[in-house]
Amino acid sequence: SVEIRGKVAKAEIKSEIALKGVEIEVQSLKLLNKAENLPILITGKTITEDLSKRLDNRSIDLYNPKVSAIFKIQSEITNSFRKFFYEKGFYEIQPPSVIGSASEGGTNLFEIKYFEKKAYLAQSPQLYKQMLISSLEKVFMITPVWRAEKHNTIRHLNESRQMDIEVAFASQMEVIQYLFDAVKFIVKEVKEKCRQELELLGVNLEVPKDKTLTYDEVLELLNKTKKMGLKSGDDLSPEAEKELGKLFPNTIIAIPDWPSEIKPFYIMPKGEDADAKLSEGMDVHYGGMEISSGGQRIHLPELLIERLKAKGLNPKNFEYYTNSFRYGCPIHSGWSIGLERLTMLMLGLQNIREAVLFPRDRDRLVP
Repeated sequence: SVEIRGKVAKAEIKSEIALKGVEIEVQSLKLLNKAENLPILITGKTITEDLSKRLDNRSIDLYNPKVSAIFKIQSEITNSFRKFFYEKGFYEIQPPSVIGSASEGGTNLFEIKYFEKKAYLAQSPQLYKQMLISSLEKVFMITPVWRAEKHNTIRHLNESRQMDIEVAFASQMEVIQYLFDAVKFIVKEVKEKCRQELELLGVNLEVPKDKTLTYDEVLELLNKTKKMGLKSGDDLSPEAEKELGKLFPNTIIAIPDWPSEIKPFYIMPKGEDADAKLSEGMDVHYGGMEISSGGQRIHLPELLIERLKAKGLNPKNFEYYTNSFRYGCPIHSGWSIGLERLTMLMLGLQNIREAVLFPRDRDRLVP
């Protein structure tokens, strides 16, 4: 590293050395620290090093302008997310990361010892953002979450960051509109404020369109046009998500009205009927991949207890949660967007690990 003092002047020729159109007329130069031979290449028009080797040497990898550009853009994504919801009158909250029971159900939690008790790393802020919706009414958060799933794919992580909202007195369709508007705002802000970084990455970012298709309409469309053989109750496979993205390029696709059986216990069944086949739950896709899930939540404690039992969960473990709805809780809805996945899709990255400073997956715990 060196310290250079001098006069900033307009560059005669714009180049990779003077991307911002300025240069320094050097008056003094001081060596601060010598560099050893680099373990990876950080120059060149393309990134040629193996991703695993780059992640082993992440602090050096970030010297590559194309790599650091990803995280400068990601910083603007979170900044724009916050800006959008602050301007809409939302409050930012910080939910706990250490919890006493599963927040989504299932067994995909990291168990930790919490003094003499069992505890878990939060797989979602879901229960906590619902518990305060009666008082704060409109909240958002950017928070880490953990999933103990043995994935080894280009789209999954065991530690990631979620951008969540929850809104009182709002329906499934109302929070879908929030999502459409928020993603478009984020893309617009990144396009305007990160021109240099987008140019470095060769990304031509355009503000997306939006479209809403019900779950049944999506199945019918994919079966008709792509012969996918999907039936009610099926989740969308990565192949189905990709084909849907091809049918509607550069489009945020909201898919409401999913079957209750494949949605979490806290998603409201249609008509507040515990036996309803369909729910007020939704997924949202962008760039050929799911980026969000959410919907209207159950605000009726007895119905919530019934749904917990139907999912094979013990209501006693969730009394702190179900009891919070016994005091006139209104209807409410919300969603979450994976920060790293949105970054990956906006920039056309090939692996989600490229959108994480220090990824955590089943094989990587350091650096």
